[in-house]
Amino acid sequence: MVLEATMICIDNSEWMRNGDYSPTRFQAQAEAVNLICGAKTQSNPENTVGVLTMAGKGVRVLVTPTSDFGKILACMHGLEIGGEMNLTSGIQVAQLALKHRQNKKQQQRIIVFAGSPIKHDKKVLEAIGKKLKKNSVALDIVDFGEEDDGKPEKLEALLAAVNNNDSSHIVHVPSGPSALSDVLISTPIFTGDGEGGSGFAAAAAAAAAGGVSSFDFGVDPNLDPELALALRVSMEEERARQEAAAKRAAEEAARQEKGTEQASSSQDAVMAEAAGSSDPVAEKKGPELMDEETALLEQALAMSMDDPRSGQTGSASGGDTIMSDTTPEDPDIALALQMSMQDTAKDSSTQSEMSKVLGDQNFLSSIIDSLPGVNRDDSSIKDLLASLQGKPEEKKEEEEKKEEEKKEGEGSKDAGN
Repeated sequence: MVLEATMICIDNSEWMRNGDYSPTRFQAQAEAVNLICGAKTQSNPENTVGVLTMAGKGVRVLVTPTSDFGKILACMHGLEIGGEMNLTSGIQVAQLALKHRQNKKQQQRIIVFAGSPIKHDKKVLEAIGKKLKKNSVALDIVDFGEEDDGKPEKLEALLAAVNNNDSSHIVHVPSGPSALSDVLISTPIFTGDGEGGSGFAAAAAAAAAGGVSSFDFGVDPNLDPELALALRVSMEEERARQEAAAKRAAEEAARQEKGTEQASSSQDAVMAEAAGSSDPVAEKKGPELMDEETALLEQALAMSMDDPRSGQTGSASGGDTIMSDTTPEDPDIALALQMSMQDTAKDSSTQSEMSKVLGDQNFLSSIIDSLPGVNRDDSSIKDLLASLQGKPEEKKEEEEKKEEEKKEGEGSKDAGN
C-alpha cells in the first residue's frame, strides 16, 4: 500500500453550472471527489487528503491534508460557484500545502479537475510541471467539459513536464450519460502505478459505494467500528420490538375472536333453552289450576263492579265465603278480593253521609241562599227541596211505626202474663 498525501484541486468556476454532465458539472465533480477521497483513505490508514478551490475570489484551501474522511466530506457542502479557474495558482498552493505535511515519508500527489477553459500558455504550464517534478510531486489531471482553445494540448504538455516514471496520469472524460465517477473508477487514477494494483481499485470501489449501500447503515466498520456496532445493535432492538408488537397484536386479535365465538355460542344456547322449555311455574300449576285462578279473578272483578252475574252483592258474607275459599298459595287473588270489599264499604259509608247531609233542611237552605240568581220561593226549587226532605221523613215515619208495633207487642205480652 502506498503512503500518500494528496491535494485535490476543484474547479468551481461559472462553467460548472452547465448540465452536459448529470446533473451538473459541479455535482458530477463533487461525486468524483468524494469517491477519490474515500479510495485514498481506504487504501492506507495513514493517508491524508486535502481539498482546495481554484475559482471564485481566489484559490482557497478548504481543508489541509487529513485522514478524517468526515471533515473532507463536510467541506464540500455549500461551495459557491463563480469566477474563472486559475490552474497555475491552484497547483502552486496545493504544492505548498503538501510541503507542510506532518508525515514527511508520505509521497506527494496533486489531483486537478479541469472543467473550464484554460487561459494560461503552454510554456507557463510546462514550467509549473518541471517544478513539480523537481519536488517529486505526482500530478493526475481529470479533463472534462470544455475542449476549445487547445485545452487538451495544454494539459498534455503539463503532464509531459511533470511525469516521472509514469507516476502522473491524465484522463479525458467526454460528456454523455455516464457519470464522471463511473468513468474514473477504471482509470489509472484509481488503479495507481502498480503498487497495490487491484487492491487499491477494490478499496476505491468500496469507498464509492460506502456512502450508499455497500456497508450496513451506510457506515464503514473499518472507519468507525463503534458507530457501526451501535447502529447494528439499534437495528436489532428495533426489529425485536417490531416482532414483539406484531406477536402481541396477533394474540389480541385471536383473544377477541375467541371471546366473540364464546359469546355467540352462549347466546345461542340460551335462546335454544328458552325455545325448548316453558315456564316452570306454569308447568307446576298445570292447566286446571290456571283455569281456577282465572275464574276466581273474574269473580273478584265482578264483585268490585257489583256485577249481578257474580251472584253476590258485595256483602260481608259473600266476601267471607270467597276469602275462605281462597288458599294462602294465591296472595294476588286474596289482595284483589280485599280491595274490592274495602271499596264496597267506602261506597256504603259515603251514601249514608250524603243522606244525612240532604236531610238537614237548614244546611240546604243556606246553600240555596248563597247561590247567585237562585230564588228559594221558586216553585221548582220548592219541589226539589220537598223531594229531598221526603225521603228522611218517610224513614222517620217507618221507624216510629216500628217502635209503636214493638210497644204494642210488649203490652200484649204483659197482659197475657
